[in-house]
Amino acid sequence: MAAQPVWSVDPRTGKPREQVAVEATAEEIDRAVRAAAATREALADRTTRAALLRIAADLLDEAGSHVIEAADAETALGPVRLTGELARTTAQLRSFADVVDEGSFLDVRIDLPDATTTPPRPDLRRWKIPLGVVAVYAASNFPLAFSVPGGDTASALAAGCPVVIKAHPDHPATSELCASLLRRAAAKAGLPEDVVVLVHGFDAGVELVRHPLVAAAGFTGSVRGGRALFDAAASRPVPIPFHGELGSLNPVVITGAAVEERAEEMGTGLAASMTMGQGQFCTKPGFVLAPTGEAGDRFVTALTDAVSESEPGVMLDHRMRGAFLAGTSERAELSGVGAPVLPGPGGEHTVNAGFLTVDAEALLEGGREALLEECFGPVTVVARYDSREEITAVLSRLPGNLTATLQMADEDPEAATLLAELTPLAGRVLVNGWPTGVAVAGAQHHGGPYPATTSTSTSVGATAIERWLRPVTYQSTPQHLLPPELRDDNPLGLPRR
Repeated sequence: MAAQPVWSVDPRTGKPREQVAVEATAEEIDRAVRAAAATREALADRTTRAALLRIAADLLDEAGSHVIEAADAETALGPVRLTGELARTTAQLRSFADVVDEGSFLDVRIDLPDATTTPPRPDLRRWKIPLGVVAVYAASNFPLAFSVPGGDTASALAAGCPVVIKAHPDHPATSELCASLLRRAAAKAGLPEDVVVLVHGFDAGVELVRHPLVAAAGFTGSVRGGRALFDAAASRPVPIPFHGELGSLNPVVITGAAVEERAEEMGTGLAASMTMGQGQFCTKPGFVLAPTGEAGDRFVTALTDAVSESEPGVMLDHRMRGAFLAGTSERAELSGVGAPVLPGPGGEHTVNAGFLTVDAEALLEGGREALLEECFGPVTVVARYDSREEITAVLSRLPGNLTATLQMADEDPEAATLLAELTPLAGRVLVNGWPTGVAVAGAQHHGGPYPATTSTSTSVGATAIERWLRPVTYQSTPQHLLPPELRDDNPLGLPRR
């Protein structure tokens, strides 16, 4: 079979722009993975790894105008949004360089021998080592921060793992440009360029997760695609960790006291959050529990006004646009569902934002399960509740999420118990904020119960590096045979316990 072409497509028109590459064959995937695996020893030096990450950030910044132009042409996300995303991406690379320099990610622990314990304790020295080649599956909605130069790649390289990246078909030209910059950074740092390898194609992605030299995988995308790859990773002769971010509803609970205080403010705030990036953030608030009554009506009116004023927008591709239109139409036609602002087509290539309403009581009757599932795009569902018991009943039916938000008042009597109910549902729990926006920080957690993610790890923040490491303990090992990180004299000055 002839190699299939990979085209860059303009989402504003649906027309192909240029052929960028061809889809990788099974043989080419094998060569790519073996080439990456051969660089493991070169990546072992922490100083060189930190230099690679900083040089990559510098090269991306230097090529910023070209990177942003390429990404905008393929995603229609706009220069303002993409400028911010590039800044986030390069800051993330430099942040992981700092993590590598500081060294606590190695989690060095030393127990000296003690014959008086029961049982007697030998000399034990524990640290973490890189797993090996990491397969990275780029996201559609963040062509930089969660794609080729994004968090999975940065954290894997920081851990000492080469990466083979499966480009997302929505932005192949951007992927090629960013991969070339990362490979240039490797060469400038004195490393083989194949510490980063880029491949294209759906079948290539399946072959990649099955390759025996791939030791772990990171994925951001749909539940359907992620689950298929997760199952493939688990069914290998030697299963591997699969860290997938699949989908999230990101529920919001608004208390009666909160809506009395600031109904209009929350209505406009929700509108801004749910329409940001045309609703194509993985943390978009897609389901809101709001009280009935006059104050709740004021919240809905403010939300109606703000969403009505939003401009039609282009989604990442026409397939996603079609899925959004089909999904919102299906939900709007359900019994008991209202549409103060009906989401739908804004033009031949655009969509209009909107939101749907339903009584919590009707939602609990069944037959409306689609309202409790993520719909990718600028839409949210507002469920109106009459009682505290309805909140609990609805929350009990929700799947796992990346985020859960509580909008409360000062001295709110319901706050403590509601926060306790939201905590099991998500990896990040917000109070009086909106979830779109994930800071790159040491305490960040971007993950959550399935189907939000397939593991308990985070894909954002310093601890994302932990996904690509495994612990090893040396017992009663002579000093000269130990890695420098574990020797008594601590020549590298690492933090140790």
